[in-house]
Amino acid sequence: MKAWTNTELGYGNVAVLLHWGMAVLLLLLLAMGLYMVTLPEVGFDQHKITLILVHKALGFVALGAVLARMAWRLGNVLPALAAGLPEWQQLAARVVHLWFYALMLALPLTGWVMSSAGGYPVSFFGVVLPDLVAVNQQHFRLWIDVHRWLGYALAALLVVHAGAALHHAFIERDDTLRKILF
Repeated sequence: MKAWTNTELGYGNVAVLLHWGMAVLLLLLLAMGLYMVTLPEVGFDQHKITLILVHKALGFVALGAVLARMAWRLGNVLPALAAGLPEWQQLAARVVHLWFYALMLALPLTGWVMSSAGGYPVSFFGVVLPDLVAVNQQHFRLWIDVHRWLGYALAALLVVHAGAALHHAFIERDDTLRKILF
């Protein structure tokens, strides 16, 4: 049975749960975001408004999860990378993970700023959160673009990450992917 905490050999159950839970959550948020950008911007209908509200709520769940994940990461050992991994792959793995954390923090925060600039209140479980910036339609449009492009960057990074994991599992046949499985 796998330990709850990380070891030098692999991730513990808590890290695995956070990883895969966030993977599902981020894929859902990306799918929702990609769908929402196809909907007309003018004449908001109830369907789009509901999607936006659910997307915001899930975005805050993701923000809480990434903060929990960062706290867990700081208090636990980081498992060693696969033996014999070239230096450039070691560096790439670390850089990709740092970018993931940056994007997982930036996306909900830019969504919050975007909502604030647009004059749309943000609530989480019924608690209305304070606006981060003043209402400004020009800034609102800018933050829409920033949030969207950060989402595209996250999607691209997820493809790279999943591709690398599958490469290690089926081509290299090392333990990279097994470390993060239950």
